[in-house]
Amino acid sequence: MGYRVHQINKQTGVTYVYEAVSVWDKEKKQSRNKQVCIGKLDPNTGDFIPSKRLAPQQAAVRDPAVTASAVITGPSIVLDAITERLGLERLLKSCFPNEHRQILTMAYYLTSQGGPLSHCEAWSKSHEHPFGGLLTSQRISEVLSSITIDGKQTFLTKWMNKTLEDDYLCYDITSVSSYSEFNEYIKYGHNRDNEKLPQLNLAMLFGQNSGLPAYFQRMPGNISDVTTLHNLLATFKALELKSLNYVMDKGFYSKKNIDELLSSRDKFTLSVPLNNKWVQQAIDDIYTIIHGPEGYQKIDNEILYVHSRLYPWGKDKRRCYLHLYYNAHARAQAVDRFNEELVMYKEELESGKPISEHQEAYDTFFLVKSTPKRGIKVTFNTDAVKQYINRYAGFQVLLTNGIKDPVKALQVYRDKDQVEKCFDDLKNQLDMKRLRMHSSTAVDGRLFIQFIALIYMSTLRKEMRRSRLIERYTVRELLQEMETLTKVKYSGKYGYILTEMTKPQREILKELGITSPAKA
Repeated sequence: MGYRVHQINKQTGVTYVYEAVSVWDKEKKQSRNKQVCIGKLDPNTGDFIPSKRLAPQQAAVRDPAVTASAVITGPSIVLDAITERLGLERLLKSCFPNEHRQILTMAYYLTSQGGPLSHCEAWSKSHEHPFGGLLTSQRISEVLSSITIDGKQTFLTKWMNKTLEDDYLCYDITSVSSYSEFNEYIKYGHNRDNEKLPQLNLAMLFGQNSGLPAYFQRMPGNISDVTTLHNLLATFKALELKSLNYVMDKGFYSKKNIDELLSSRDKFTLSVPLNNKWVQQAIDDIYTIIHGPEGYQKIDNEILYVHSRLYPWGKDKRRCYLHLYYNAHARAQAVDRFNEELVMYKEELESGKPISEHQEAYDTFFLVKSTPKRGIKVTFNTDAVKQYINRYAGFQVLLTNGIKDPVKALQVYRDKDQVEKCFDDLKNQLDMKRLRMHSSTAVDGRLFIQFIALIYMSTLRKEMRRSRLIERYTVRELLQEMETLTKVKYSGKYGYILTEMTKPQREILKELGITSPAKA
């Protein structure tokens, strides 16, 4: 077992670093200590400066039988620790026994480097990773195609059962643009990035308490948010998952969705659009008292009027709670958002491509006339718009069957922004802004790799928040800081030499609770 020794040259003051190895002397039949100088310490920073003799070509000159290679090991030390803590390798192996190490390697690459998977081959040559060998572009394509729906669903089911317990699941959808014209899931639809490209929709569930992505599902690009919930609930019923607790924005509201959530015995906290007549009636009931001091509470440094009531739902009178919030300070922003929505609705009507989920808004706030000569003419219903702004702007409404306390309900709903951060990571950190793959099989495989990489990124960010490393690094910056930690491998009995860790690297491992790697 090797260890390092520091020796100071008294004449020059330079501190030299020696690799000391205990060897057995067969002739004298005793252990001997063999030391080889491998570098020195920087006099100012104390950082290790490797000796030029460690270079592979120098090793070959010293001993022609010895070959050496260097690989960057710093990022893998961090990601290996996360793999062990989450049991990811064992879980992936149970679902993909022949490809699990290649899957992990691609996820390591996306987490630490990002970029097209075609660049993973060069990265695998210079970095330590679970696969251990060169991951060629051809092998990457084969692995992506081998990720079957059955294997993916088996993994996701096991992953949810492993990580979720009494957790609030934030559910949302994002659009992913694509250049492909041959994938049946790539369609033109409402693009959330305002790009004029076809897309697919990606639905994501994110656990608030666990801080981890829990589930994903790809959907056709022309499907609306509100219609996706039915398929999600049907999928979880087929997988025999336990009752879940969803947190969703108003894009998923419909009477049908509420009925289905209640029938499935799932819990939910859902924002309800203000243009529903029954919601407006509830606001009308309390409108005259919102300007008094009673009912106001301070939530997240905001002064809000809070009103809560039991709201039996449907013909079966299922127990739900209706929570109303009024924020006078945010009223102006609410008016701006409402006007922005009206402009979007008007464009939809004028284009002749209305969205069925917006029909109630069309009927309430617009006057539509159609003539043979002039075609469709759309104007605002000014009286209805003014009445809405004067009466309902500044309100927020949550419907829930699981949280009686209105303050807790609002805090749970606001914490759903974690799923939006997930989408930001996927698109901007993990190279999923646009898909360049054509076949649906390759796209499915790529999305699965992205999901595994997202698990690593979310776990690391959670640990960085806990240790306050997030105040100094982003996730990508932290892994880049570890890039200079290199392992020099020698053939035969020489083993390997790990370059000296810098002070920031030692601090990172300590704060993340990761044991420093042992010397060879």
